[in-house]
Amino acid sequence: MTALPRPKRIDLIGIATASGASVRGCGMGPEALRVAGLAEALIDLEHSVADHGDLRRPQPDISTNPSSWRLPDERKADVLELAESVSNAGYDILKAGHFPLFLGGDHSVAMGTVSAVARHCLPLQKPVHVLWIDAHADYNTPETSPSGNLHGMPLALLCGEPGFNEAFRGEWLGRIDPGNVSIFGARSIDRDERRLVQARGVDVIDMRKIDQLGVVAAMQKVIDKAKAVGAHLHVSFDVDSLDPAIAPGGGTLVPGGLSYREAHLIMEMLHDSGIVGSLDVVELNPFLDHGGKSATLMVDLVASLFGRSIMGEEPGPVEFLLAENEAP
Repeated sequence: MTALPRPKRIDLIGIATASGASVRGCGMGPEALRVAGLAEALIDLEHSVADHGDLRRPQPDISTNPSSWRLPDERKADVLELAESVSNAGYDILKAGHFPLFLGGDHSVAMGTVSAVARHCLPLQKPVHVLWIDAHADYNTPETSPSGNLHGMPLALLCGEPGFNEAFRGEWLGRIDPGNVSIFGARSIDRDERRLVQARGVDVIDMRKIDQLGVVAAMQKVIDKAKAVGAHLHVSFDVDSLDPAIAPGGGTLVPGGLSYREAHLIMEMLHDSGIVGSLDVVELNPFLDHGGKSATLMVDLVASLFGRSIMGEEPGPVEFLLAENEAP
């Protein structure tokens, strides 16, 4: 197995927003990951780490109207302004040769994170593959979405689906090929969304496939496909991909998710693959978490992706200890 090339530096950048979601709270996710010791875990693995703080929109004026925070146009403006900022910041990190680790925030932040990767890889003629580890496909459009929440639409936008108006376009938006997207761990997909992903050739590895094939075979398929073309693999990890029993801190939880051991094995395999070039950690809602349980688990999973293992990265010398009365 080939170890993940050690990046020059891991650059943390928070996107403190819940504007794309239906439940408040995941805007506090970046800070919860810091409090749970994310930077310290990476430094302990002997990585160089820089923290760029959080990108966020200015707080709106306080109002007694309970709907003021949830006005659709305001939320959309939040999401798109942050998408542009995140895309530009991520692009600069990648151009400098560092590894961007994006801390969400709801999953709408991927409009900017994946865009940054696509923009960076385009002039290099390097394919971009996206591993979307999520209970949901997030492939709705404004026309197909039952809720209208933008955290259910980033993949559709990034893959160039029609139905997004001019507000969603700009120099910041980089595209990806839907045939290079793998959705891993899905177990809640809307009807029209299902038709779209099937029509576009998105690889959906749902929990039934994982149960049938086993997590190793299912993940190896994704890795082999990206390796075969020398792709940059972007991993977008949503806390709701995990079973709610081990990760209760998400706003759109679905029973029957990845187990503790399955999740760690996925991250360990990704580390060994040597092709992961960027990472999102999204939808952590500390308001709904239980004593930091989900935040701590997410930090441990990120550490597995960056080389933490039971026996360490390199084998040590083997010594046979013989009893005094035994001949060598």
